[in-house]
Formats: sequence, structure tokens, C-alpha cells
Amino acid sequence: MDYKFKTKPYAHQLKALEMSWNKETFAYFMEMGTGKTKVLIDNMAMLYDKGKIDGALIIAPKGVISTWYAQELPTHMPPHIEYTSVLWQANINQKQKTKLDTLFELGEELHIFIMNVEALSTDKGRLFAAKFLRSHKSMMVIDESTTIKNPKAKRTKNIIGLSKLSKYRRILTGSPVTRNPLDLFSQCEFLDPYLLNFASYYAFRNRYAEMRQVNIAGRMINLISGFQNLGELSETLKPFSYRVLKEDCLDLPPKIYMKRTIALTTEQKKIYEQMRKEALATLKGKTVTTMNALTQLMRLHQITCGHFAADDGTIQEVKNNRLNELMEVLDEVEGKAIIWAHYQYDIKKIIKEIKKVYGPRSVVDYYGLTPQDQRQTNRERFQKPNGTRFLVGTPQTGGYGITLTQAHTVIYYSNGYDLEKRLQSEDRAHRIGQTKPVTYVDLIAEDTVDNKIVKALRKKVNIASEVMGEELRDWI
Repeated sequence: MDYKFKTKPYAHQLKALEMSWNKETFAYFMEMGTGKTKVLIDNMAMLYDKGKIDGALIIAPKGVISTWYAQELPTHMPPHIEYTSVLWQANINQKQKTKLDTLFELGEELHIFIMNVEALSTDKGRLFAAKFLRSHKSMMVIDESTTIKNPKAKRTKNIIGLSKLSKYRRILTGSPVTRNPLDLFSQCEFLDPYLLNFASYYAFRNRYAEMRQVNIAGRMINLISGFQNLGELSETLKPFSYRVLKEDCLDLPPKIYMKRTIALTTEQKKIYEQMRKEALATLKGKTVTTMNALTQLMRLHQITCGHFAADDGTIQEVKNNRLNELMEVLDEVEGKAIIWAHYQYDIKKIIKEIKKVYGPRSVVDYYGLTPQDQRQTNRERFQKPNGTRFLVGTPQTGGYGITLTQAHTVIYYSNGYDLEKRLQSEDRAHRIGQTKPVTYVDLIAEDTVDNKIVKALRKKVNIASEVMGEELRDWI
């Protein structure tokens, strides 16, 4: 392909562009770390050069939009293209309003508007996005498109409604199936309602999900019992998507998975068993929903981590071995390490202990309570070869859109049920730029909900592999 790229594409990126660049709809199902953002920027540039578009609306998770603005676009946009990029601001001052107004100024440059996906849950965000799309020949992009996998969510409905205002539409994700195959419906509906050949979500579900009727509190409820025709679904996706895994296209070092088992203390066992019995009694006495079942599982999970919420709302600590086990792992680690934890309470505790053992400048945080302007500073400190040794955060905040390739060890202090966050957080370290094998260490409390969480994640990744036509992974 003859084009003036700013950064030289890999062979798999060229293939993605050749398949997609002039199509109205396309899905880049490219595994994290394979450079799908660069492909999208090149695709955007090509369409602009041909006069096909003069504007692009990029919708991404909140933690990623600043990366698009400050890193990805400046790094990859071809130098011959003049562009203006603006970040969405919900609550704006006069200076920010002036910046937003530049999106509608007449001129030859490419206008790029970057919004966080959460803003599309609001009427204010939806209306401004519609105004932008109506003012431009546009491309509309959903980065991490599983953020619209729920067909009932307001932001999903709003985004799909807005898609009709854009001729060119793209979705980007390395893991399009994070729960089950039904995740695909809304993502594909955004591209084109007829891509999957089903007029409704329910018709799609009936084709690919096995249903059974269950009597709950005197009502017959349809529940999913399994999945079917997944090979057919895999073939249906191929004409409008490009799938590539890191192992297929990049000479990256291997991933190594290890488990460190933790025994519950006597106090933990007592509280865990009491809570388990209470949970069973609670669920037995009411209609079981996914939400109240997960609530009970979360309480049990917190106990395995060494704390729980008392009736008055205060956090009660329980004597446990998990933090000691973590510090033993860190003592064995050479070089830098990332520690992912599910709960903010644990993050604070971990940071305090690391500072006590390794010094006050040995660790940075990256989670919900880390101020936005501090996050980039912390990331940069960690990525310096001789900089901060440890980064502690949550996959929800730190697992998207950042590069942490200075780390060769990633420790999961605790896991959640969200497969996407797990895979995303793994690949902060295992991506282009990594030169050494990356070791993943999971801390697992024996004979507890910890095991159930890992089992659930493994089941999800196996289903995803089948849908995407891939071999089952050797994974945790």
C-alpha cells in the first residue's frame, strides 16, 4: 500500500488497512498491543485525503480519551494532514467553550472530536455529538466497543441512534466477547443493523443461545443454559472484520502464569463460613437475580482479601495472609512490578506496606482516587527505566490505553468477574516494546470464591475463543 505513513506499519496493520480503509463499516478485532489505534488513525487519514470525511467522532472509555488526544494522534497522524482535536468537557468554562467551538469553524483541516463513552448516557452529550455529526462528513469510532454490549443501556441506544448520522463507522476491541456471544449484537448493530442478518436482539439470541424455562416465584422465566451455532457466527463476522492475535503477528516474549495459594486464617474461616451460610439463606428467601447473587459473592470475596463491610458501613479488617504473601512475591521479583487489586481498601493497604518496606518513592498509584493530572505523572515515573519500581492500581482504571512495558511481573492481588478488564490489564505490560517474558502471578485463597472467579473467567475466555474461531488458550 502506497501511503505517506508517519509511523511505519507492521504487515498485519497493512493487511487491516487494505481490508477496511474504504469500507463504510468495519470492525478491528485486534488483540490488545497489536496497534489497532494506529490502524484507525491511518484509516481516518486516508479517508480524509480522498475527501470522504472532514470530521471524526471518537468515543472511548474515560481513562483512554486523554491518551488519544495527547499521545496516539500526535504520534501516528501523518504530518501532511492538518487537524484540530478537541476533548469533550461536560462542565465548561469560557476557554473550554471556545475550544469546542473550533470544531465548527470553516476550514480545510480535519476536525476530531473525542468523547468519553459515559457522556453518551446524557442528553447533553448526545445532543452535542449529534450537532458535530450533522456538521461534518464524518467517521464515527467506538474504541473498546464492548462498552456498548448491553442493548438495554441508555448509552448503547444513544450511540446506535447517532450512528445513522455518520457514513463511516468503526469499532475497535481486542476482546469483542467478554461475557458470552450475545455481546456482539449491539456492537454490530452500531455498524449496520443488518450485518448479522437478524432484525432484533431476541432473534439473534434465539439463534445462538440455548434457552430453558425456569419457574421463579410462580413466574416462568427464560434463562440461557448454553450456546449453539458458534461456528456459523464466526463465519458471519469475517466479511466485515479483521481479527489478529499478538502471537500471530508480533515477536513478543511469552506470557508465564503462576498461582500462589493462600490459606485462610482461623478467623477468616470462621467469618467466611458464617457469611456463606447467611448468603445462602438470603438468596433462598428471595427471587435470585444476578445482582443480588453477585452482591453476596462480593462479600465473600472481600473476606478472602481480609476485610468486610459491617452493618454500620465501616470496614472491618480480618487477620489474613494475603498481604504477607504479596510481600514475599515482591521480595522474589527482579525489576519492576504491577499489582492489580479489586478493592480500593486493599490498594491503600498495599501502598502503605510497600512504602514501609521499600521506601516512600518506591510506588505510585493508578486507581479511582488518583487525580487525573497525577495519573500521567505516575505512569511516566513508572515507565522510566530507573524510575519508580511498583505501580498499584485497579484494572478498571489502569487497565485501558496505557503502556507499562517496564514491568516484567504482573500480580493479581485479587480478581473480578469482568473478563475484559482482566485481559486489558494483562496487556499493559505485554505489548509492543516489551523485550522480556512477562510473569503473571495470581494470589488465590484455597477453597473459596477466589477459585470460582478464576473458573468463571476461564469459561468466558473459552467461549470467546470459540466464537472468534480460535484455539483454546493456555491461561490461568
